[in-house]
Amino acid sequence: MKLLIVSDSHGNRSALENLKVKYEGIVDAMIHCGDSELKADDPALNGFAVVGGNCDLDSRLPEELVLKIKESTIFIAHGHLLQIKSSLMNISYRAKELGADCVFFGHSHLLGAEMIDGKLFLNPGSILLPRGGNEKTYAIVNKKDSVFNVHFYNDRHEELKQYRRTFE
Repeated sequence: MKLLIVSDSHGNRSALENLKVKYEGIVDAMIHCGDSELKADDPALNGFAVVGGNCDLDSRLPEELVLKIKESTIFIAHGHLLQIKSSLMNISYRAKELGADCVFFGHSHLLGAEMIDGKLFLNPGSILLPRGGNEKTYAIVNKKDSVFNVHFYNDRHEELKQYRRTFE
């Protein structure tokens, strides 16, 4: 399984189009974790599984999604409704209810990945407005058997090797 995860593009259509050109047909899914600030039917979102965030006004965007890809159950939420800036406890409980083994979210504009109770929790950062001195980022997750390889890239598609992680 190979996934592209992006979040917090805040109206930046060209960043999303650029990702589609590079990854469409190469990954099993392209996932947007909210705050696109685009309408649900905006062509820039075509091909992405998208959730709504606190800056999204289109009520057609769901608050959360559950995807089944290969042998994985993926839970996607922006994170604002689950207070991810305070703790991952609420999103962890929701992921457990859904039987998810991957949890993807945004909202904080801070990239990160960790395993908690056998689940991969990943925030791809922001492709437009990063915080914490980070670059504009997105993530690629590869899963083979029970091993996750996480790679973060900047908006120029250069890997940020200091953030590369492998989880078993």
